[in-house]
Amino acid sequence: MKIEKTVTYFDKPGVENTRDCAEIAVSRAKDLGLSTIVVASTGGYTAQIFFDAMKGTGLHLVVVTHAVGFSKPGIWEFDAKLAEELRSAGVTIVIGTHALSGLERAVSRNPKLGGSSRTEVIAEAFRKIVAVGMKVAVECVLIAADQGVIPVSNEVIAVGGTEEGADTVVVVRPAHTASFFDLQVREFVAMPRNR
Repeated sequence: MKIEKTVTYFDKPGVENTRDCAEIAVSRAKDLGLSTIVVASTGGYTAQIFFDAMKGTGLHLVVVTHAVGFSKPGIWEFDAKLAEELRSAGVTIVIGTHALSGLERAVSRNPKLGGSSRTEVIAEAFRKIVAVGMKVAVECVLIAADQGVIPVSNEVIAVGGTEEGADTVVVVRPAHTASFFDLQVREFVAMPRNR
């Protein structure tokens, strides 16, 4: 069997691609009959754009945010009021530790211990060889699967970005972090061409 589809390539990464990514993600989810879109969102901007684009579609939005303390000790970067509004509308919000760094970053950043971990090498390979958004999208799927909010048996649309907003959309068969090599990126739907 042969499948033909369109892949969207953005001139450059960045927040200006977010609305296009939302439309593209919703369209591809509908085409494939998928029920879930997993989106990375630090402060809430991307979550809001995707929520608006998904209204009335019957699709389920899973938003994965940074862990509390990611940027500053004890601080959650996501807009708390928006989180309350999204949750009341049925959106699942996952606050998770980065699956592709987490505890290992504490070791690699320590001047006494130093050096990169194998996990950080995998993350860097995604960032440099494919796109930062790819690393983010894959990591969010791992986090969501580990939290039990998406099954590992069903494909999802996964969305990530470079610094702010969304610029990468992929179709992924999820896996838990402990089974990382069972995860499959099955389709590239949109991504920045120049990185």
